[in-house]
Amino acid sequence: MSRRTPLHDHHVAGGARMVEFAGWRMPLHYGSQVEEHHRVRREAGMFDVSHMTIVDLEGPAARPFLRRLLANDVDRLQVPGKALYGCMLNERGGVVDDLIAYFLAEGRFRLVVNAATREKDLDWIRRHAAPFEVAVTVRDDLAMLAVQGPAARERVHRVLGAGADAAARLAPFHGAEIGGLFVARTGYTGEDGYELMIPAAEAGAWWDRLREAGVAPCGLGARDTLRLEAGMCLYGQDMDEEVTPLECGLGWTVAWEPASRAFIGREALEAQRAAGVTVRAVGLLLEGRGVLRHGQKVYVPGQGEGVVTSGGFSPTLGRSIGLARVPVRVGTHCEVEIRGRRERARIVKPPFVRHGRVMVDLGGGPSGEEGEQSGE
Repeated sequence: MSRRTPLHDHHVAGGARMVEFAGWRMPLHYGSQVEEHHRVRREAGMFDVSHMTIVDLEGPAARPFLRRLLANDVDRLQVPGKALYGCMLNERGGVVDDLIAYFLAEGRFRLVVNAATREKDLDWIRRHAAPFEVAVTVRDDLAMLAVQGPAARERVHRVLGAGADAAARLAPFHGAEIGGLFVARTGYTGEDGYELMIPAAEAGAWWDRLREAGVAPCGLGARDTLRLEAGMCLYGQDMDEEVTPLECGLGWTVAWEPASRAFIGREALEAQRAAGVTVRAVGLLLEGRGVLRHGQKVYVPGQGEGVVTSGGFSPTLGRSIGLARVPVRVGTHCEVEIRGRRERARIVKPPFVRHGRVMVDLGGGPSGEEGEQSGE
């Protein structure tokens, strides 16, 4: 039976179309996915992301453990509240999952990992935490709301009351405990905003207050078109355990220095880097007919084949866009097989949209070399 978030009854009462997602019953939209998408780009929308897994790590060796677990280096986190985006890798350099790590205090960190990989991630984290004697606590007592859009911060400040000033001082990719909440200036849409970690019993009240403040409920459909426009990778599509960060546009999340840090997967990544990576992640702007979809075959003249890893129709651009993994020497254009036809697509550099601005040339020449995920 599918799991339900603390906000399930609010979604049903709000008229959401509910669907199965990663073992959870989640809202797809509340009537119009496109309207919800535009609401976030132009004003403020909120997503119930309580299906994500929040994991607290505690122990004197929590930092050394994470320096072993993650390809990015948590030694970059020296100020409490600072967040870091990165990947857990297997020994072959494949991505076990991507996540955000928050530094709460020395010996205390918080991870937010994907819903679809929950059990695999927890097994992996616990197995590698054991030698470090780090306590691993799953925070199923917390709900999580993402409030995103150019007006998101101002709307959240209205409901935070006395905590608004503290939230307003948060820099991007920082978080803090404020009035019983953990408020983080992170997100997955390419817009400014907050992710709020709330005691599950209080989630409904916060949802109602945010609605009264003018924040529109949004479903998973809009969340996916927003993240695609933002050029952000989706686990299970753009990356998985058979794909390394160097192949999916996340090479920038690998902290190679100091060279002595032996993170899991380092040897495999170094060997791949030395041999030369044969594929790379790019953005696609479809010039032909149809819609780009995950799994479609990509043809690169003179170089070979690739695959569309994420695709869809961009409400902001009014065009079909996608992310693809293609031969490293790809030129300015490629062809994508759509319904038995080969349609022309232009290679572009993600993001497609950021902070409401279109970031690619819709009419002309090629651009870009590598994709870029959110985060710092």
